[in-house]
Amino acid sequence: MTDRRTFLRGAGAGALLAALGNARGIFAEELARARPLTGALPTDEDYLLAPGLRYLNHGSIGTIPRVVHEAHLRYLTLCESNPWLYMWDEPWREPREAVRVAAAQALGCTPAEVAITHNTTEGFNLLAQGLPLGPGDEVLFSSLNHPGASLPWQHQAPARGFTVRRFDFPILDLPGLSEGEIVALHLDQITDRTRVLVLPHIDNIVGLRHPIAALARGAHARGVEFVAVDGAQAVSMVPVSTAAWDVDFYSASPHKWVQSPKGLGLLYLRAEMHERIPPFWVSSGQGGAAGTVRRFEDYGTRNLPEVMALGDALAFQDSIDSSAREAHHRAIWARMKDAVEATPGLTWRSPRQWELSAALYLVEVEGVTSADLFRRLYDEHGVAFRAFRTQGLDGARLSPNLQTPFSALETFLHHAIP
Repeated sequence: MTDRRTFLRGAGAGALLAALGNARGIFAEELARARPLTGALPTDEDYLLAPGLRYLNHGSIGTIPRVVHEAHLRYLTLCESNPWLYMWDEPWREPREAVRVAAAQALGCTPAEVAITHNTTEGFNLLAQGLPLGPGDEVLFSSLNHPGASLPWQHQAPARGFTVRRFDFPILDLPGLSEGEIVALHLDQITDRTRVLVLPHIDNIVGLRHPIAALARGAHARGVEFVAVDGAQAVSMVPVSTAAWDVDFYSASPHKWVQSPKGLGLLYLRAEMHERIPPFWVSSGQGGAAGTVRRFEDYGTRNLPEVMALGDALAFQDSIDSSAREAHHRAIWARMKDAVEATPGLTWRSPRQWELSAALYLVEVEGVTSADLFRRLYDEHGVAFRAFRTQGLDGARLSPNLQTPFSALETFLHHAIP
């Protein structure tokens, strides 16, 4: 079996040479070669993290694989070798569409339904500004919703006349809730005014993996017209099947679990929605994107090298066996949950069923605030996590990725209690 790092490094170099030689497609063939490749999980050696850093905060911002970083640098160098050619002419048009194809595979939809944005929040701004909403309409979400998927609606509501309603999710009861109870908590909040239901696929506080298919079907059956999902914490961590789930929109940030360069987003817009929403951005090139999903991403000048590197990041993730990926996350989750529940002074605040869980969980430490805990563990042991004090919780949100050694979590466990 070809070594993954060697393969991808060679693929990037071959793509660069092809671009230099004929100023045309550099990515589609490389992605096609990468897709059937499977291999072992990555390790710290595949990344650029500082020695001694125990990084448990991929839920906030991910770390880019070394080979993706190197590919990004090559694309930047290529772009600067002839800026007008590589920004506005043909060479990267076909490769950009190859990135869209790879993104569609990750989202479980067709390439014609994927816009390449800057982050999850951009997608929700597009929806809040453009969906046909007005007086008498309601946008509904729970207290687990991320601000990036909440604030755009709240900002637009006064000017457009619709209302926004946030209901309290019983977060303290979460570890004991069943899938059916979670679905009912949401569907029972729907009224005849509710036109939009907003959901995190995986919330960023306690890592609840919402039953998206059941929620979307139930919401539509109750008259909700639009179901919009925040997928920032899900893509490349757990399987995503947007089309099969009957959701209308799915916005994501690949800089987390896809491990792409920062400043990139993905937005699934169900095909039937394209003509119902005006573009968020308007530029001189808008006419050329008419009738396509690209009308939602035509920015004029765009950082195309990072878009190309998104293709490398997706190829890197695709080179890892998908069943091995989820099996790893599940094994680490189970090991950590059992260790926390067996340790006096630690409290597990996340789901206890893997089907409702993720590689992101909240642990409370008795007798210490999360902010003080972070300062001590980071300063003394190099442990980086997200300190969360919200909705009655005050704990450490831990989000290890595939390459994170369990020893990093063990360091947290050994030193969390003063």
